[in-house]
Amino acid sequence: MALRPDLDAVAAMVPRGSRVLDLGCGDGALLDHLIREKECDGTGVEISDEGFHACVARGVPVMVGDIDRGLADVEDGAFDVVILSQTLQATQRPTLVLHEMMRVGRVGIVSFPNFGHWRLRWSLAARGRMPESSSLPYHWYDTPNIHLCTIRDFETLLAREHLTTIRRVLVDDRGRPAHGVALRRPNLLCAGAVYLVGPDRA
Repeated sequence: MALRPDLDAVAAMVPRGSRVLDLGCGDGALLDHLIREKECDGTGVEISDEGFHACVARGVPVMVGDIDRGLADVEDGAFDVVILSQTLQATQRPTLVLHEMMRVGRVGIVSFPNFGHWRLRWSLAARGRMPESSSLPYHWYDTPNIHLCTIRDFETLLAREHLTTIRRVLVDDRGRPAHGVALRRPNLLCAGAVYLVGPDRA
């Protein structure tokens, strides 16, 4: 089964044979791909019963956990790559989650929808209501997304937390790599982003 385009961008950042931890792994589709196609040693953490059972059905190693409480059972540096795909904005304590992912992994991969995208800005300005889109397909009252941010917001947070961008892939509203003028004005014209991040050694 083909991955969603944004998950393809995440998978491309994971070296073959890596030890991978996927936080908020959902149904395990990404981990299943990494294990089967890239020979990774993968484990997921998922809080929902639905996601947990979907992972088990796929044969993907998974444990139940609330990443907002930290990863106390995981040793420092236990993984090569820690993934946080379309999950950061749904956490209650995003800074803690970033700290924990960098504690237990050498590098982290974070993807998220960009709330600064022009369509969302236009929708809020023109309609006076919380916007919805293909990357944010929820009503304000039933959304799991509680800490929405823009690309600029996220990069400011990385700098504040002494993390550096190793690689960045900007995506359009279909989750595919953005191109052209969008790359020059990502905070306005890109629907989301995928970041490979590591500690700032400077």
